[in-house]
Amino acid sequence: MIFFALLALHTFAKFVAMKNFYVTTPIYYVNDAPHIGHSYTTVLADILTRFHKILGYQTFFLTGTDEHGQKVQRAAEKRGVTPQEHVDEYYHRFEDLWKKMGIGNDFFIRTTMPEHKAFVQECLQKLWDKGEIYSKEYEGWYSVGEERFFSEDELDENKCDPISHRPVEWLKEKNYFFKMGSYQQKLIDFLESHKDWIVPDYRWNEIRGFLRQPLNDLCISRPKARLSWGIPLPFDTDYVTYVWFDALLNYVSASTAFHKTYADGTPIWPATYHLIGKDILTTHSVYWPTMLMALDIPLPQHILAHGWWLVNGGEKMSKSAGNVVNPMDYMEKYGIDAFRYFLAREMVVGQDANFTHDAFVRRINSDLANDLGNVLNRVHRLVLNNFEGKLPAATSIGDAENEVIDLANKVIAEIKEGLPQARLSQSIETIMQLVRSINRYLEVKAPWKLAKDPAAKDELATVLYVSAEAVRLSLCLLWPVIPGKSEEGLAMIGSKFQSADDLAWGILKGGEAFGEGKPLFPRIEEEVKKQEQQPKPKQNKPLMAADVPAAMDMRVAQIKEVADHPDATSLYVLKVDAGEGELRTICSGLKNSYKAEELQDRKILLFANLKPSALRGIMSQGMLFAGDLDNEAHTCRLVSVPEDAKPGDRALFKGVAPSEPRELKVKDFEKIALSVKGGAVFCDALALEVNGKPVTCDVADGNGVH
Repeated sequence: MIFFALLALHTFAKFVAMKNFYVTTPIYYVNDAPHIGHSYTTVLADILTRFHKILGYQTFFLTGTDEHGQKVQRAAEKRGVTPQEHVDEYYHRFEDLWKKMGIGNDFFIRTTMPEHKAFVQECLQKLWDKGEIYSKEYEGWYSVGEERFFSEDELDENKCDPISHRPVEWLKEKNYFFKMGSYQQKLIDFLESHKDWIVPDYRWNEIRGFLRQPLNDLCISRPKARLSWGIPLPFDTDYVTYVWFDALLNYVSASTAFHKTYADGTPIWPATYHLIGKDILTTHSVYWPTMLMALDIPLPQHILAHGWWLVNGGEKMSKSAGNVVNPMDYMEKYGIDAFRYFLAREMVVGQDANFTHDAFVRRINSDLANDLGNVLNRVHRLVLNNFEGKLPAATSIGDAENEVIDLANKVIAEIKEGLPQARLSQSIETIMQLVRSINRYLEVKAPWKLAKDPAAKDELATVLYVSAEAVRLSLCLLWPVIPGKSEEGLAMIGSKFQSADDLAWGILKGGEAFGEGKPLFPRIEEEVKKQEQQPKPKQNKPLMAADVPAAMDMRVAQIKEVADHPDATSLYVLKVDAGEGELRTICSGLKNSYKAEELQDRKILLFANLKPSALRGIMSQGMLFAGDLDNEAHTCRLVSVPEDAKPGDRALFKGVAPSEPRELKVKDFEKIALSVKGGAVFCDALALEVNGKPVTCDVADGNGVH
């Protein structure tokens, strides 16, 4: 029982001021081709690890591959190789990609490693000995693609599995079950006492809501007669372990079965952050913690569920749709650090983000070529040309210089403060504010003009010193995100990043010899190919006011998630179900009018064909309708739809037939006026209805609806 003896050491481990940081990604399914979703999770873990390193933490970073299960067995059979030969070949795709991306993981675990398999069997034996596992006959619809059973009610309209929508087969067999249901209340109690366990908070709400229904026991085996590629049960060798049970234990086995510790010998478990995509939240926030509870293993400190990368304005990436983004294409063409930067800056952790090539080019050109690259090149060139390549010392510090120094110190403090919340996009933007402030300082001081005046030599020296030191700090703070380019940039100004002590003003003293350099991020200039003999797309004619009511697509929707906007104190970020299969993201200024719990599960009216727009970094896919309550206090009341209305039901103005679908802009909506008359919503004399019943709003007659 050496593994559990090692775990017992955690009872005595002393964690001083959170100076230890262990982060894990989900282990990736070995048959998958690596895509932007895998890359984002792994880059996120790598950046978090690097940020903690520069702040003086001991760190450990785990990733790996999930290599058992029926899909692997069938893929190997199809190729005419053994399952072990198959996974030995395929896992390299992930390991090689992480190396190319500069990922600094400390360990790459594979679930076919002997140490992991021994740990899983030890856990199974412990649960069997405790009476936490039992056998019974079971029958149901089985999906090979999802490797799990579904009840009749769970199947989709085509009697296929509800997740991948692939055919299912009826199976009846004996299996072994873990008494997961007996840990439901213990997990609920844990959640209630650890409100920050799942990040962001609305994912905590999601799991808490899931646990309001009875929690069934978990099937943890498959008969060898049907599936031989798995870890045999130690108490019945005619069965192998269900792949999810096996895989979920890797995060602990890496730290115990492989005897991994921090540099000072401290055991690394429990994980500080366990990173996952939102689609596997239930498995990692319900199945896994109940397993750990039964095994008397401490739970991870936090689970962070990030959003999806969407394409084409909101589509989920899938192989069948042919819209998967290959990270290698972008890294080979534009560089590893540019791709890392875009992933980390563009997605607000927890929210979905849209990936478009245009957005990538705009972000890299704006932030890295124009802002960071420009200020570095300016300072580098001016020192080479005016001080023989050696940084001058500052002669005097005035108000303008103190403004830059104060902002630099403020940025350092904000990065340290925001790190535990894993607010990476916001942290990067904070660093870029410092970068942009240097450019503004240079514009005001105009050192290229000072260089022409011999009497201004001392002032020029001060300007270049202050600018170089602020650039140095910016590059050090950006090192977790763009490590290679940060090191190149620091070498250009005669510096390097060695430890957390370098995150302070005044490390450059003057006299540093500047190195040779070239632009870190050349501006992306791409020629737009002319499309010959292509018909011009049909242009929508501008709408007249009388045409707007027929053109508006207004639909009943239900609020499913409510979260604070990370960068706007007056905004909520809502996830709403408009009957479209995928939830929409809506940014709405309802904080002065409603508490978050008042909005949860509420039905609202959605302006569905309003052109999406970014509100403080988050794309909002529509607008909610509300009546004005108090203009001075900026309060409102949401319009109400009929009680029997369902998400997706359309609201129409009485007597007005909907026109051909088109996207509307805010200026189109502003051509008309909605107001309340007798408690109902009208556009002039046209009543707004859902299924023939009025849409209402609890504000005074005559008040506007926006």
